[in-house]
Amino acid sequence: MSTGTISKQNDLTVDDITVIDNKLLKRAVSAAALGNTMEWFDFGVYSYLAVIIGQVFFPGASNTAQLIASFGTFAAAFLVRPIGGMVFGPLGDRFGRQKVLAFTMIMMSIGTFCIGLIPSYSSIGIAAPILLLVARLVQGFSTGGEYGGAATFIAEYSTDKRRGFMGSFLEFGTLAGYLLGASLVTGMIAVLPHQSMMDWGWRIPFFLAAPLGLFGLYIRLKLEETPAFKEHMDKREELEHNKPQLGLFQMLRKQSKPLLKCIGLVLLFNVSNYMLTAYMPSYLTGVLGLSELSGLMLVMVVMFIMMPLTLMWGHFTDRIGRKPVIGFGALGLLLLSIPSFMLIGSGNMMLVFFGLAILGLLHTCFSGTMPATLPALFVTDIRYSALAIGFNLSVSLFGGTTPLITAWLVDTTHNAMMPAYYMMGAGVIGLITVLTLSETARKPLKGSSPAVATKAEAHKLIDKLRKQRGRKVQQQKTA
Repeated sequence: MSTGTISKQNDLTVDDITVIDNKLLKRAVSAAALGNTMEWFDFGVYSYLAVIIGQVFFPGASNTAQLIASFGTFAAAFLVRPIGGMVFGPLGDRFGRQKVLAFTMIMMSIGTFCIGLIPSYSSIGIAAPILLLVARLVQGFSTGGEYGGAATFIAEYSTDKRRGFMGSFLEFGTLAGYLLGASLVTGMIAVLPHQSMMDWGWRIPFFLAAPLGLFGLYIRLKLEETPAFKEHMDKREELEHNKPQLGLFQMLRKQSKPLLKCIGLVLLFNVSNYMLTAYMPSYLTGVLGLSELSGLMLVMVVMFIMMPLTLMWGHFTDRIGRKPVIGFGALGLLLLSIPSFMLIGSGNMMLVFFGLAILGLLHTCFSGTMPATLPALFVTDIRYSALAIGFNLSVSLFGGTTPLITAWLVDTTHNAMMPAYYMMGAGVIGLITVLTLSETARKPLKGSSPAVATKAEAHKLIDKLRKQRGRKVQQQKTA
């Protein structure tokens, strides 16, 4: 804790410290993670059905063009994510995180469900891919308010000592959703004939969004608002003249440095994320020539291994800090991307698995840390807005476009190593960004009171702050 923070907190009493109810914390983490699970269920389904979706909605194109068109529609949703962030972020900062997260859950469910209802190109012609694009845009708009809100919600509900571990459950939900969607598609491909998958089978996973969404909505409506947001609202009400809220462009200008850090971290995080989850299944089958089932199964096994590793890194960051873990992952991308893709390109199933496992291990350095690192960049009153905008702008430009750009690069250059070079570039940007960060592990969020698990811990913290203040005063007298 910095001396500046200490001086601001030296008059704290136990009543000024937030004591987090453990039951509420668990419910908050579960509800926030569930939305991410649903979002990534859709991504897993879409990624694993990319070839079939290309054949259903773009039947006249070549195999490569179908894959690029399918990923192009996938990437289009990311174009509206920043707009969703600009709409839902300020709403979340003004009216509360819980209300906005309930609404984004409804929109995500509707968008995903509607994809399953769209007739094929052979039935309604050009209207089919247009409707697919519209549904993806609805998904993208709602998702613009989802991740920033969910990360903010968990961060503000967590204690300072366990924010990394609790935040890692958000990405645990990501992997669980992706694995659930991928497992469902893989099982259907293994059981159903190809023509049945083309005719109607591909629709079934999208229809499951409705019950998942209703369940998630029910849980989110039962939640209370975060302690940090309640504290912020109480302070605003106590002021005789409320300070006017910053306009969007004023906020972007005043928060330019943390926003740039957010964009750099999210670029690092999501290039590795979408390379592994969205692009790799098609790369293994379409570029390297592995059987469809083999490629899908390999990625799924790696995803399963990544789930406990994500929680492990989240736990470690609460002890050793966020910066060392993120820096390790970024350096790993720089040094190990080419060896990993050489292993993947060998064609030997065991070597392919090891190559994927290396990329998966490196990615968990980010998935286990980012949900706690990103919200800590911003103060409470603009946290949802700034995080939603910075996160989605970076995802739109660099994350969601990763499958499309890498597919185009491989097709244009005929060089199967282009994805490795792309990941190395992300590693360089990530390393530069990490050097600019301040360590936030085991510290209060900006603009919020310290958060602890028990009253006894609050008393210990007060004693610790008093001792630190006493030492500081003594040092000043000695000097």
